[in-house]
Amino acid sequence: MRSKLNFLINISLKKKIKSKWFLIANIVIGLLIIGLINLDSIITSFGGDFDTNTKIYITDETRVIAPSFEEALNIYVTNLYGTEESNYEIEITDKSSDEIIETIKNEENNSILIEIFYDENNEINAKLISLSTLDTYDYQIISGALNTTTSMYTLSSIGLTEEQYNKILHGVEIDRVILDESVKTEDENMEMIVTTVFPVIILPFFMLTIFLIQFIGTEVNDEKSTKSMEIIISNVSPKTHFASKIIANNLFIFMQVVLMVTYAMIGLGVRKLIGGDNIINGIGTEVSNILSTLANGVLGDKLVPLLIFTIILMILTFVAYSLIAGILASMTTNAEDYQQVQGPIVIILLVGYYLSMIAGMFEGSIFIKVLSFFPLISAILSPSLLVMGQIGVVEVIISTIIMIITNYLLIKYGIRIYKVGILNYSSTGMWKKMFKSLRNK
Repeated sequence: MRSKLNFLINISLKKKIKSKWFLIANIVIGLLIIGLINLDSIITSFGGDFDTNTKIYITDETRVIAPSFEEALNIYVTNLYGTEESNYEIEITDKSSDEIIETIKNEENNSILIEIFYDENNEINAKLISLSTLDTYDYQIISGALNTTTSMYTLSSIGLTEEQYNKILHGVEIDRVILDESVKTEDENMEMIVTTVFPVIILPFFMLTIFLIQFIGTEVNDEKSTKSMEIIISNVSPKTHFASKIIANNLFIFMQVVLMVTYAMIGLGVRKLIGGDNIINGIGTEVSNILSTLANGVLGDKLVPLLIFTIILMILTFVAYSLIAGILASMTTNAEDYQQVQGPIVIILLVGYYLSMIAGMFEGSIFIKVLSFFPLISAILSPSLLVMGQIGVVEVIISTIIMIITNYLLIKYGIRIYKVGILNYSSTGMWKKMFKSLRNK
């Protein structure tokens, strides 16, 4: 039996791996992943520009604000992007505004003119002139640095002592106090992690589950439509055939995950070779902050059980969806029929996906907690609730046990349906035949 099972698994895997679809799909997926990681370099090669400095011309009637502006601008860049490398080139000039504007019109880059002057009330004002609209981040950085510099100049010019001046500029240190002792301040960081890190894990899981359902259904229906199913079942038992489909397709999904990780590593390697290091700096800073939060132990003692049970639940859930897909595929005769019967499975999967995304909005909801025990969605809902502290490790263990029991029942009763279904070539009375087969041992 083992040799026949291994033979069927190898045949199923080779059929997928050697197909043109597998080759084309992985070429496309690989290029997409590598391309996304090196997106800025690709845009630059087609005329985009991430590294060219923005020229800022400054005319300063006060003669003292402009020199401090560059320092303030660099501070804003460091705080926002987490890097001391500024893409701004500042030139303080005595040229007339009209002359500088003509220069800006003739330059290829989007240069900027900042005019600092006294208005009729002898108050400091500024004018920002550019050839076209500015990026939102550029405007925020420049206006913030300009406001900070002019405020400092105003404060220093009204005769304040150094002590008064420092007190005004001193930032406010906020001490967080939460009255509910059962809630930790780190839970705010937990929710941030859930809304950023988890989608990176949950979305691939969701997509791979959809692929898994499709693969099993297509393979079983192909064998039935070509009548090769009768030849196979005459040589192996339905139980062995069923097991081969489950194992082979889950191995294929695992193989695809390894390939996707490999493509990402290649993309990072290519990026290092071409010297690309500025993928949307704001996003990079956000990711660094999240990783730093994890590294500093915000998850505490939840981290290890979170990783362990998330992996276990995902593996068990893959198996469960594989079993359901195989059972339903055995009762259908073509791809069209299978597309109809798999609808409820996809809907359940979608419900779990969206609930995991919005779980933080329903803190304390009994309904959400109860759904976290539901076997087909617990893999993506329970870890989210665990991180946010809405359930504990015990509840996740219960979800895991329920998932194991579910798989046991699917195997025990599913094989009965499979035995009848794989040799059934009529789509009429499908559900009646399915329930009838459950009563037969």
